[in-house]
Amino acid sequence: MNTQHLQTVKLTGQHFISGQWIGNNDRDIFSSHNPVLNQKLKWKFFEATAKDIDLATQSATDAFQSYRNTTPAQRADFLDAIATELNSDIAIIVAVAQIETGLPIARLQGETARTCNQLKLFAQHLRNPTEPRYMDKADPNRTPAPKPESRLGYIPLGPVVVFGASNFPLAFSAAGGDTASALAAGCSVIVKSHPAHPATTELVGKAISRAIESCSIAPGVFSVLQSSLPDIAASLVTNDKVAAVGFTGSLKVGRILADLCAARETPIPFFGELGSVNPQFILPNILEKDAESLAISQVQSLMMGHGQFCTSPGVLISLSSQGLERYKATLSEEISQQASAPMLSNGIAKTYQQQIERLEKHSGMTVVGRGISPEQPHHTQPIIFSTSAECFNQNPQIRDEIFGPSAIIVECSDINKMQSVINKLEGQLCASIHGFESDFEQLQELIRSISYKVGRIIFNQMPTGVEVCYSMNHGGPYPASTNVQSTSVGVSAIKRFLRPICYQNSPTYLLPADLQDSFSNLIVK
Repeated sequence: MNTQHLQTVKLTGQHFISGQWIGNNDRDIFSSHNPVLNQKLKWKFFEATAKDIDLATQSATDAFQSYRNTTPAQRADFLDAIATELNSDIAIIVAVAQIETGLPIARLQGETARTCNQLKLFAQHLRNPTEPRYMDKADPNRTPAPKPESRLGYIPLGPVVVFGASNFPLAFSAAGGDTASALAAGCSVIVKSHPAHPATTELVGKAISRAIESCSIAPGVFSVLQSSLPDIAASLVTNDKVAAVGFTGSLKVGRILADLCAARETPIPFFGELGSVNPQFILPNILEKDAESLAISQVQSLMMGHGQFCTSPGVLISLSSQGLERYKATLSEEISQQASAPMLSNGIAKTYQQQIERLEKHSGMTVVGRGISPEQPHHTQPIIFSTSAECFNQNPQIRDEIFGPSAIIVECSDINKMQSVINKLEGQLCASIHGFESDFEQLQELIRSISYKVGRIIFNQMPTGVEVCYSMNHGGPYPASTNVQSTSVGVSAIKRFLRPICYQNSPTYLLPADLQDSFSNLIVK
């Protein structure tokens, strides 16, 4: 499907609220953008208003009253139905996402499959729960006071606002992990579409609307609001009907929204993923043997999505050695063959260019290698720097995430310097350690130190990519995540949108199914 044909795709440009697409021509409008051609698209979208927020939050609140009472099996059927509807529209969704983001078709097809698979994973979990539930038996004869019977369960928080992510128009947006886990928990969802891909979001919203209808779910369980205005985001998270927020994006915007959530009269949880440099620790012995192959793998990982993965490796930490010099030489050669390219939006590209210019002017930074020179002003050039551990430790701005195809090698004179770099790192989504078994045995304390800085520690593998599964943790200490105890990927992501509740001396008929005596995972104490 070419660009000209895509322009004929019928879109309302409206908001999906309470089962209807609403919006009219007396509103402000905005357009999505083709980042490859650096041109506005002809699709127009209505800016959400305060009235739309009131309608969406009230509709989500009303729907929550019934949706929270659905059985796990009913919610599982709903999630499976969403996956089915997305698959039925996969060709048009992928084509539109490609023109709005510039991401390759194969990447977007894979991302759509991941989106559907994580919906199905939550459905599977609802049908076959693995989490235990606890009951303490009553002991009326205990002294000095009788012991009551108690059972610990979980209930959904309420309406959840989900913000679409710029770099994942499907897997972290309208039907992505935050939406899937919130719906699985029994929460209603209001999606604030990312302004970089509103057409993609509308198409996904239409697929979800069909699943709502086919499963006879309350229509307000899912809403979409389109907007390019920061004020709309602020109004959403401060609305008193919203119970929680899921966000993937920049530290700057995420911190603003997190502070607004905390400053409310009734504060609410803000589950934000705000940035990570995903450090790579290259231990001495493996570098001496495999410097060239490691460098090639490093560049391949760095260039995935033109450096716009949340797990892109942005900092490479190693001891000074001949092996490191060979590693740098291969990095320079490999990066010189990488093309400059557009990014997901002009705003992202401009920020990247500004950050790179600052590093180039820094006296403690050396350019190891650059990619092919940009052909267009909105293209960004891959680049790799090197610096000393001392410079890295003394300059906080060097440690900031650069969202794009760049990395910094941090050269350490000894293991103590490497430990000092670890101490200076902020919280990260993940870190990789490249080495031999002998390295791991000798540097166990160093590895333990790394584990306290990350949500996932990886051995002898590049970090790009996150497996959606039961054991995954995609979070970490701040600013990787605003809640160090949570994950945004994997089955445990559902816990973000549930809260514990203890039933003491409750009549059996009032207990939820997973606290009944017949529940297979009920553990009696």
